[in-house]
Amino acid sequence: MVYYCETDDNHRSTKVKCHTLGTDPEDDITVYEEPDMTFELSVDESPSGDYIFISSDESDTNEVRILRTDAPPGTVPTLIAPRQTGHRYYLDHHENDFYIRTNRDGATNFKLMKAPVSAPGQENWTDVVPYDPATTIAGVVALKDFLIREEYRNALPRVIVSDYHGHEYALKFPGQAYAANVLEGFEYDTDILRISYQTPAEPGRIYDVNLRTQAETLRREKILPSGHDPDDYLVERKNITARDGTDVPVTILRRKDTPTDGTAPLYLYGYGSYGSTIDANFVNRSISLADRGVIYAIAHIRGGGEKGESWYLDGKMEKKQNTFNDFIDAAEGLAAQGYGKRGGIVIEGRSAGGLLMGAVLNQAPEGLFAGAVAGVPFVDVMNTMSDESLPLTPGEWTEWGNPITDEKAYKRMRSYSPYDNIDPHKKYPPILATGSLADFRVTYWEPAKWIARLRDEAQGGQFFLKTNMNGGHAGSAARFTRLDEDATLVAFALHRFEEAGYDLRLVGKHSPPPAAGFSPRPDLAP
Repeated sequence: MVYYCETDDNHRSTKVKCHTLGTDPEDDITVYEEPDMTFELSVDESPSGDYIFISSDESDTNEVRILRTDAPPGTVPTLIAPRQTGHRYYLDHHENDFYIRTNRDGATNFKLMKAPVSAPGQENWTDVVPYDPATTIAGVVALKDFLIREEYRNALPRVIVSDYHGHEYALKFPGQAYAANVLEGFEYDTDILRISYQTPAEPGRIYDVNLRTQAETLRREKILPSGHDPDDYLVERKNITARDGTDVPVTILRRKDTPTDGTAPLYLYGYGSYGSTIDANFVNRSISLADRGVIYAIAHIRGGGEKGESWYLDGKMEKKQNTFNDFIDAAEGLAAQGYGKRGGIVIEGRSAGGLLMGAVLNQAPEGLFAGAVAGVPFVDVMNTMSDESLPLTPGEWTEWGNPITDEKAYKRMRSYSPYDNIDPHKKYPPILATGSLADFRVTYWEPAKWIARLRDEAQGGQFFLKTNMNGGHAGSAARFTRLDEDATLVAFALHRFEEAGYDLRLVGKHSPPPAAGFSPRPDLAP
């Protein structure tokens, strides 16, 4: 049997269905249908292969139903714990127990509990890994002989290996800032764990760890055919103190010969919503900028998940202003330390990060930024969140608030909505906004309306709009078209740096020569 989610006309997963191989799909049985328009469904199988998990989720609440994989078609799934506002929990299965990652009992950054398969109700949950406010348990993988925990501490990922009997160890990862992830496979009875590791300077590597001996075997390494030496770069992690005294982590990439005395330009990226973690990944575009003498930085601001669920909650709803303050303060703090200079910083954010761009451009001191890139930006907050006919709006009310029914939410959102707070007396830096015609997450008219209003009311600029007539929320799916899109953003940034007074005549000085026979575009090959 195959279990799958069916979406409605608004692209919401509303039904879980069961298909028996060899039968007519028209006869598929609905296992569960979600009645609440603010929740969406997902379905997964335990690594043990014994259970199907059906999860109904919104941003801060969920509930899970289970089915045996050998249950007859039409079996009603068992609810583990009914939804309760603010309670989130996630299941895995091992032999006679369910392991439950939960924020119950005030465990904001999650703890690990377990319950017997025979009686999985909340009254039978017991602690396995008690709550530690300094550690976020981000995921759990239950194998036959090993329990794996993915954690975050000090805004960096950790992988903890346990043998179910109290013996555990942490895998070791080098570097000040990096991304490390467990790649779940399809084997339950295995001693091998596959790990993905990368840094902003090091392309991705995938290796296997023997969980008994801790021996590592490299399985794949990304090689840039045009040439790249990670030793030419520095990856740093700094804490910038925000205006309320909170330390905001910032990941920095630069070449070793790039100075930090204000003579090198700064490109600063941010997001800060939905509890999403912006990991210290390797990105071709940031290397391209670094090779031109640019300092590339990511501000891990509140509203994201880098420092746990509490970090997310401190940048959500009535605390959303912290997200914008953190980004502005990170820019100011980096400039004060010689990473760029005031008036010479180019900033970027996408989607909810585009909302960040619009808000900080309205709020930041005039003259701080040299330019801004707002990708598919969520900038028309009030109109979008007041239109419940849009596919994603009802599910977003738990993230931003419902301006239709909640006066406080209306006033709060109205105070930072970029489209509604353009200052006609302020000189804005040049802005490049992008949109996509087929984007149902952030509709194409949001950046179009925003740029039109900036052109009509704001001083400064220029204000540019580039609309992808074929792509969706993530832009084009075609590899070379994506490179063209990145090239536009890099060209905009380099132009802004030159206009800010930086000497970029040495562009390409650090770029390695292409490998023999290499052409970046097959159609341009000799």
